Amino acid sequence: MTNDIDELTALNRDYVASVQNCDVRRFDEILAPEFYCTNPDKSLVDRVGFLEQTAKPVAIRNLQAHDVKIRIMGDFAIIHGATSYTAPDGQQAQGRYTDCWAKQNGKWLAVSAHVTR
Repeated sequence: MTNDIDELTALNRDYVASVQNCDVRRFDEILAPEFYCTNPDKSLVDRVGFLEQTAKPVAIRNLQAHDVKIRIMGDFAIIHGATSYTAPDGQQAQGRYTDCWAKQNGKWLAVSAHVTR
């Protein structure tokens, strides 16, 4: 399980960095075909929609994850985390996220995300 924790820790870091850096290529590698995301505006997007919104420049800066909790249940994992970032107006802001991961053919892939701000 330690290897899974290490791998999921690195994937979580990549996920957060990919949001900040609009890294569609990395998301294309780590999102399952059946991925869905609930956005802070309450919209639900599938994998294609998520990749499209990721390609657009983000207005926030300095996105960082804190208080990350990784729970593994066999070939399924849930990652809970808090975020801090600088809003477009320069104010410091916070949010939370929950990402679900499934191990498919020996590889962890994100299957679901829920983001609040």
